[in-house]
Amino acid sequence: MRLFQRPIPAMGIAPAVTHAINTGMSAADTPPIILVLNGPNLNMLGTRQPEIYGYETLADIDAACKRHGANAGLSVEFRQSNHEGELVDWIQQARGRVAGLVLNAGAYTHTSVAIHDALLAVEVPVVEVHLSNIHQREPFRHHSYVSKVAKGMICGFGSHGYILALDALSRLIKAPPALPQDIEEA
Repeated sequence: MRLFQRPIPAMGIAPAVTHAINTGMSAADTPPIILVLNGPNLNMLGTRQPEIYGYETLADIDAACKRHGANAGLSVEFRQSNHEGELVDWIQQARGRVAGLVLNAGAYTHTSVAIHDALLAVEVPVVEVHLSNIHQREPFRHHSYVSKVAKGMICGFGSHGYILALDALSRLIKAPPALPQDIEEA
């Protein structure tokens, strides 16, 4: 039985707690939500420059991420938009609702201050993903506004980069913070 008729805004509450309140589940039973966002032209995967991006479709990557996420105890939401404002809206809506974000911003990686600023405001760990190695391509692709705010970047591993990003986020959100003596011993 739900106690509230409409979802409660997060307002700084941990994502699992917010989800538990809104669904009537306990926070312990709710897997952390990872939002995977994809930018312009990624809907054309499988047919657009397969020599660079491969033959897998975005639907193939979506299915692999959801399957891998479920096996890792994560709930994966997967979205794509060709519109910068829609990506910014989704990033902003993620605040207080998701535990982490995987972002392949496509061409917006190299141009979007708006996405950069939204990522700063969301306050969750972000992993940047690119199918190709952007540093081996045209010089304009070498700059990333996303990497300035991301925990890390994975590029050049094709669709497997998404799986690596999920694994990295899983480790980041589930691991206790390192103690100073752990860091010194490493």
